[in-house]
Amino acid sequence: MAVAIDPATKVKELSVNSQHGTAPAEFVLTDTSLYVKRPKDPKFPEILAPLRHVLWAETVDGTLEISVVVKKSKKKAALALVHISGKVEGKEEEAKSFADAVLEAAYRGVKKYKHILVLVNPIAGPGKSRQHLVKKIQPILKAARCTHEDIITTHYKHAWEIARELPLDKYDVIATVSGDGIIHEILNGFAEHTQPVRAMQTPLCPIPGGSANALSLNLLGLEEGFDISAATVNAVKGLPMNVDVCSVTQGDKRFFSFMTQAIGLMAELDLGTEHLRFMGDNRFVYGYLRGLLRHKACPVKVSIKAGQSDKQQMLEHLRAGEAAAAQRVVAARGAPAPVVVGEAADVTDPPSTDPGLPPLVHRYEPGAEGWLEFDRPLLYLFGGKGPLVARDLLQFPMSLPDDGYVDIVVQERLTRKEMLKAMDGAEVGKTYWMDSQHYFKAVAYRVEPHNRDSCLSVDGEGYPFEPFEVEVHKGLATLLSPYGVYNVKFSVPDIKKPK
Repeated sequence: MAVAIDPATKVKELSVNSQHGTAPAEFVLTDTSLYVKRPKDPKFPEILAPLRHVLWAETVDGTLEISVVVKKSKKKAALALVHISGKVEGKEEEAKSFADAVLEAAYRGVKKYKHILVLVNPIAGPGKSRQHLVKKIQPILKAARCTHEDIITTHYKHAWEIARELPLDKYDVIATVSGDGIIHEILNGFAEHTQPVRAMQTPLCPIPGGSANALSLNLLGLEEGFDISAATVNAVKGLPMNVDVCSVTQGDKRFFSFMTQAIGLMAELDLGTEHLRFMGDNRFVYGYLRGLLRHKACPVKVSIKAGQSDKQQMLEHLRAGEAAAAQRVVAARGAPAPVVVGEAADVTDPPSTDPGLPPLVHRYEPGAEGWLEFDRPLLYLFGGKGPLVARDLLQFPMSLPDDGYVDIVVQERLTRKEMLKAMDGAEVGKTYWMDSQHYFKAVAYRVEPHNRDSCLSVDGEGYPFEPFEVEVHKGLATLLSPYGVYNVKFSVPDIKKPK
């Protein structure tokens, strides 16, 4: 590797002589990373890890112990847990001072010794969640000195029931080893809690065990979004990030959506391929191609209370939101670690009273001002929070976690040839520029189907295909994030507007 460290970035150094007369081990703490050089180590002779990948550092009985996660190789992006341990005879005080400095830097702005509730759905996606728990998740939590309780869900809405009765002072984080559906269950369980707003402030962290794993992709990015170890590190060291949540109402029923609401093709390719979960996220490609062959329209009336609809202005809104989030993360990482008081204390004390769920203030009224209307057959309608809905579909490139808007895509009917062509570049958001794809940022919208020949998917869960309304609630829930914003880049210069 032959890593060159800029002397100006060095904070602290340590050199430890080998007991076998070989070259000494070198340790360098910089302002952003930890560098370790052990010439005789066969697997990891050199390690350069960002501080967020450093799990622990301490000296015990004259031994320096450091735990980090690192990439297995340049070709394999998955992170591996590595324990570094060695005697520091004659340098005990120096080694202790170095380890203390590393630990303080690694957890700046983040609480240590978290108590984490891990919910595991054993039948999610390819069905490997139990394996992930034992082989990858538990070792990382142990290395980071976190305590945890593991619950294997046994039936539909089990996570919903757990969330509804959750003791709010018991856990620092709820980590979910599953797909996105379990987050939907938890938030709707929180909504039925005796203190729903406080419950929704409990940080959630997805660990990808499902098919699409869209939430994990949005939080960690394409490179790490399917990485179990990276997601577990986020549960340990991620920063709280407020996110908008949407109310979905059908008649007198109200439930909550954190990610997507879909009708038409995008709902059918999801719900219609549930039996193909063993295929992972490839099932969605199959579903799209099947929909292309069927070429079915979805006749609906759509009413949208839009805040923004100019695509260039929405791009400027996105860049401003990303810049503000970056500044917040810098400020948070520069703060000292929160003081631990009680079982699950964190940065701020929870409010003593709970105001209850936010009221619905944007109910649709026929003829009301400020609502746009579409009344024509569509290919699909997609509402959502979070840019990626799958690894190969950047459907909502303008989405921000807590801007108070739900992003809406209204896709007009296309020819089969156009549908096939739209797959090219969909993973980088190229469809955003299609003239037939209408994009809105809205505070609310309503859909009225003209027949029952489709389905409604909310966060990947099936609901009756009946009239429904959606209204966004700013910053109602909390996720953990290393970046303070979705880690998905929309690169305009690389995308040419299709003709």
